[in-house]
Amino acid sequence: MVIGDDKNEFLYLFGERLKHLRMDKKLSFRQLAQNCNLDYSDISKIEKGERNIQLSTVLELAKGLGVQPKDLFYFEIKISKD
Repeated sequence: MVIGDDKNEFLYLFGERLKHLRMDKKLSFRQLAQNCNLDYSDISKIEKGERNIQLSTVLELAKGLGVQPKDLFYFEIKISKD
């Protein structure tokens, strides 16, 4: 189970992955937001790990980036068993 610091680390790593994919596609916050019907400020918050999102938002981000949803989770996290 992901709790406390694990949760924050997960959100941060997801955000870093999103940022990497967005920059790799040479998209601004606004361009990505238009591609996936999200507010550009929300994308900024997600990239900073400040926003926890729903699975439907993961799907929209993947569509906006032209990638598979699993590509947004291409990172490793150490999960504590406590």
